[in-house]
Amino acid sequence: MKRRSFIQFSTKSGLVLLLSGHQIVRGAGIVAVRVWPAAAYTRITIESDVALVTKQTFIKEPPRLAVDIEGLELSPALRELVAKVKADDPYIGGLRIGQFKTSTSVEAPSIVRLVLDLKQAVLPQVFTLQPVAGYAHRLVIDLYPAVAMDPLEILIAERMAESKDSKLGVRPTKPQLTPSLPATSDPLGDWIAQRNNQTGDLRNRPVPKGNHHNENAQMASPPDTQLRRPNKTDRLIIVALDPGHGGEDPGAIGPQGTREKDVVLRVALLLRDRINDSVINGNPMRAYLTRDADFFVPLHERVRKAQKVQADLFVSIHADAFTTPQASGASVFALSEKGASSAGARWLANKENAADAVGGINIKNKNAEVQKVLFDMSTTAQIKDSLQLGSTVLREIGGLGRLHKPRVEQASFAVLKAPDIPSVLIESAFISNPEEEEKLRSHEYQNQLADAIMRGIKHYFSKNPPLARNRSL
Repeated sequence: MKRRSFIQFSTKSGLVLLLSGHQIVRGAGIVAVRVWPAAAYTRITIESDVALVTKQTFIKEPPRLAVDIEGLELSPALRELVAKVKADDPYIGGLRIGQFKTSTSVEAPSIVRLVLDLKQAVLPQVFTLQPVAGYAHRLVIDLYPAVAMDPLEILIAERMAESKDSKLGVRPTKPQLTPSLPATSDPLGDWIAQRNNQTGDLRNRPVPKGNHHNENAQMASPPDTQLRRPNKTDRLIIVALDPGHGGEDPGAIGPQGTREKDVVLRVALLLRDRINDSVINGNPMRAYLTRDADFFVPLHERVRKAQKVQADLFVSIHADAFTTPQASGASVFALSEKGASSAGARWLANKENAADAVGGINIKNKNAEVQKVLFDMSTTAQIKDSLQLGSTVLREIGGLGRLHKPRVEQASFAVLKAPDIPSVLIESAFISNPEEEEKLRSHEYQNQLADAIMRGIKHYFSKNPPLARNRSL
């Protein structure tokens, strides 16, 4: 029998054995391990053939998270996690994996302990997911920043850094941004809302509820002490771009293995560059991406992100798939007030709305309010504007090739349920169709698609000027 090297560390509750050499998994079998780093949060996924039972402990100083997985022994697959954590991960400084036993007895239950050394304070979420869409059981560890950056402040600061004619002088070339408070507190947003109220613009800024004081968060200074009031308003037009799927959720997969999440992200990044270089009626535009890399964003969070930056438009980009490879053509969808406009639209909405189950959402933190829409006057107006936006985009996309349907269809898509933002979902082509998959893989078509959507957005704004709103500092 080969000897195994190990290092022993005494702890209050037993021994930690950091093992090397081949290990045999007893009990649960590890199928795969994955790490999804992103600026918004980092996710670790451990996929196993049976459900894993865990206990976790978070230590603030220095910040680290310990997760004990019960009834498990180390395996080569688990040790792969160490190498998957990269040096540029925004939250994880290092990962240690060890074998833990409650006693020195050979029959004592085995526990694998993960220790995450963190680069900053985080709000960890540890939860499990049931098997779905080809995945076995999954243990998910999400690391969110304890103090998140305000996305609207970031957009404004980027614009100010780019503006050569700005004489405000309140930000350096590389903006030093003040983090916003977690949860409902948003000092910059509150200040903007107050200014909007003073100018008579009451649209689309909810009054924060709840206690704004958090003993675990550092209070930001009052906005007026951080930012000087401007002498004039530079209207910033914001378009929220929503590349579908991401991270654990690949979306549809074409015959050649092309993943929807990859294609739509590339199109969104191309469209972002076009938006950021554009001006509407003398007002600069700025794109805000719900995801700018390969990570998962829940459906309700996509909507919340767009509302957080007070987006003027919301454009969700997808690449459709169907049960047969013959289906072809692009489509554009808007929210429906009276049910889906066709059986196909209803089927697609149900499929897209299932993305949360595949991508992996922590049900305990899900915002149920987004799942239902009270069809009041604001929602009715949103649907009307969305149909107009959809029509202009559909007309431009139609110039690239065949349309699946000649009109904007409607259904109850979860990502289109912001009652205050005109929203459309674009199915750019059928990735399940071999010919259209080849187009989607083409950089030429991706650029053509970004150009077409950009023209549609400009045509919409030429007939529907955005409402007055102060966003610049």
